Amino acid sequence: MSRLPTIENPQRKPYPSDLSDAEWAILKPLLPTPKGFGHPVEVDFREILNAIFYVQRTGCQWEMLPHDLPPYTTVYGYFQKWQRKGIWQLLHDQVRHQLRQDLGRDEQSTVASADSQSVKTTEKKGRSTALMVVKRLKGVSAISL
Repeated sequence: MSRLPTIENPQRKPYPSDLSDAEWAILKPLLPTPKGFGHPVEVDFREILNAIFYVQRTGCQWEMLPHDLPPYTTVYGYFQKWQRKGIWQLLHDQVRHQLRQDLGRDEQSTVASADSQSVKTTEKKGRSTALMVVKRLKGVSAISL
């Protein structure tokens, strides 16, 4: 069983992190469109997303992107621009909304969960940290007098 995505006409050998044709069909209409003025867009947004997902999946530095993906400066520039404009949150929300609609669920999730172990641990750690700070402060004030 291959982990490579299904791509009809690949321009290069695909990576496991690449978008499949079905995934690209979902994301393409959600991406910002060119405004119609200024310098024309010469990059393939699918390849930009493939490069961003490659970095996210592998954990490599931007400068370590493979040479068959767009230049890291271009990829990182789009990543920052879309983050600043809230495009990533918008993509996430719209895809989640579509998925919940397709599954016949309410558009907004009404369930939340909390792990009681982490709550207990955090509570205990908070008290012990506060006591240590108080002890240190008493020690510092006694020395400084």
